[in-house]
Amino acid sequence: MGRERRGAGGGVRAPPARAPRRLAAVNAQDETAKPSDPPSPAADGAVSAAVLAERLRGLAPSCGPVRLVGIDGHAGSGKSTLALRVAEALGGVPVLRLDDFASHEHPFGWTGRFAAQVLEPFAHGESAVFRPYDWHARRPGRTRTAAPAPVVLVEGVGAGRRALRPWLSLLWWMDLAREAAWERGRERDGPDLADFWDGWERAEAAHFRADPSRPFADALVQECGEGYVLRK
Repeated sequence: MGRERRGAGGGVRAPPARAPRRLAAVNAQDETAKPSDPPSPAADGAVSAAVLAERLRGLAPSCGPVRLVGIDGHAGSGKSTLALRVAEALGGVPVLRLDDFASHEHPFGWTGRFAAQVLEPFAHGESAVFRPYDWHARRPGRTRTAAPAPVVLVEGVGAGRRALRPWLSLLWWMDLAREAAWERGRERDGPDLADFWDGWERAEAAHFRADPSRPFADALVQECGEGYVLRK
């Protein structure tokens, strides 16, 4: 990990494949697998986001100088909250939201764009430059940049997809059951987005059937009040 390779066409190729992750042996058809029993509000072993953040500092860089950390899970599972808490604990490191790279027409067709606008620049120690998708206007918004900080978080459904895993220093899976996560997401977004959620649930289920993330996670993460319990 950490050294980029350039193909004959000039594009960045993935670094050498990592050894299989421990959870990959559990079940390759995993996103519908039953999550671990939910922790109690005062579960033993629960740690703060600040503790998790400190653990990231010791990782090896995986994309040029960057320790790219993926946070995957079902929509509504708490990925964004964890990412924001960890980023804050690390002094405000960049958080890349995969919602900014997806679109209504292509909710999971963002791999090439992410590689060109994020992975390739980071691999060369340069800033990522991209235009986040505006979900209301249905078009790209204003240009943003993300510096190649020592730690950069990538959060969103599909952060642990096959094409991204070789570039990650670490992959967390937010271990909340699909139905519970979707219910929470629907409640958060309200009835005006009910039709969107109907389509999203079908698209997400199809994505994870074809390209599961959970079996390849370094740890399964469960929320526990203001803290988190990690299981391997």
